Amino acid sequence: MMLLRIPSAKLLTWTTGTLIIALMLTKLVPWQPTVTDDQTITSGDICIVAPATPFDPNWGISLLAPRKIPADARCPVCGMYPARTSEWAAQVIFKNGDTHFFDSPLTLFIYLLDPSKYSRGRNASEIAVSYVTDTSQGQWIKTSEAFFVSGSEVMGPMRAGNFPAFSLIEDAQDFAKKRGGTVMKADQIKSQSLQNLHRSRQHLHLKD
Repeated sequence: MMLLRIPSAKLLTWTTGTLIIALMLTKLVPWQPTVTDDQTITSGDICIVAPATPFDPNWGISLLAPRKIPADARCPVCGMYPARTSEWAAQVIFKNGDTHFFDSPLTLFIYLLDPSKYSRGRNASEIAVSYVTDTSQGQWIKTSEAFFVSGSEVMGPMRAGNFPAFSLIEDAQDFAKKRGGTVMKADQIKSQSLQNLHRSRQHLHLKD
């Protein structure tokens, strides 16, 4: 006859207590993501490390000319796909022709504050030129030549404030008159305002 061994009351109590403690610890200790080769953990945020798009001579354009956004390209700052928000998109081209694409001027400016944070092994001295999309015409224009509207009522990607860009100051002024904001050049945009907008954008993204 088979005898069933019933656990003692002490053993049951100890097992139950251990399970309760384990469950409590899982709630008290926040989950920490594992750092892999495809992501970098900085200041508590996950930064997508998107590979740059190498230059292809078969494109039939010069090394530093603006190029079409590949459908699978990801913004190195926020991880979005710039091809899906092409009316806001921007790009950075390095001296060797490699390109990073951005979903908006805001993420471009955040990137330019510290390229090495979002592109391992890259630095600002390697950047040859950057471009933004003209809000009025939909064409690429050099960031250094563009006029931006800061503080308008128009929301960019992720429904947050951004910097509509224009090749003509008259277009920028007309936009600001209708939608609010201040016209300025890229070198007039303060890093603090960029960080504030970026943080508010991240907050909205986390709420979705």
